[in-house]
Amino acid sequence: MTTEPREGLAQRVEAALAEALLSPEWPEGEGVTLPHGLSSRLSPMNGSGLIERPVTWVALAGFMGTGKSRVGWELSRALALHFVDTDKLITRVVGKSIPEVFAQEGESYFRACEAEVVRRVTRLDHAVVSLGGGTFIHEANRRTLLERGPVVVLWASPETVYQRTRHSDRPLLKTTDPLSRIRTLMDEREPHYRQGTIHVHSDGRPAEEIVEEVIERLWAWSDAQAAWSEAEAVGERASD
Repeated sequence: MTTEPREGLAQRVEAALAEALLSPEWPEGEGVTLPHGLSSRLSPMNGSGLIERPVTWVALAGFMGTGKSRVGWELSRALALHFVDTDKLITRVVGKSIPEVFAQEGESYFRACEAEVVRRVTRLDHAVVSLGGGTFIHEANRRTLLERGPVVVLWASPETVYQRTRHSDRPLLKTTDPLSRIRTLMDEREPHYRQGTIHVHSDGRPAEEIVEEVIERLWAWSDAQAAWSEAEAVGERASD
């Protein structure tokens, strides 16, 4: 099992992130491009020639197989933002697949890498961040992410998750009854996922439709935040 000083790990995360931003990896699977014109329709330019966005940073959380990577990639294209997949970033840092990291380095080392990645990606500007399925259930990660900006949680039924992940080599599903394991894990994690900012269901929906809903919900969240800030400022001026 590997132990590593945080300073050394932080340096490797920094280097891997710089590389990932220069050469992003496509999510696995086909059909991750947006229909022609969708990006400009969702994020029109204003009079100054700048793209109108509800946010410049957002994270996607949720259980494995809910569509975080595919939706995150297309959301980043629609909003003209960088895309970062934290699991893929960890594989760049360690030079091994996630199952290999769990098997050879141990879960504690994986979680240390994950926490360092979270600290670094929350310092990014102009990014859509797709989180690993277990990232948001850890309190320190959750607090760091929610302090940075909105976290969109994607939801899908256990049956959908099973169909999407049954041919994968995910360590947590190495069991004789993976569907039962999925149900148990989803029940355990639900209270943590419920602390996200926005909640969207992905069952039976194309990624473009999910992206449209996410952007609409982000605009509503952004408008509410602006209204709250204005009301707070008015209250402070009134008390002077």
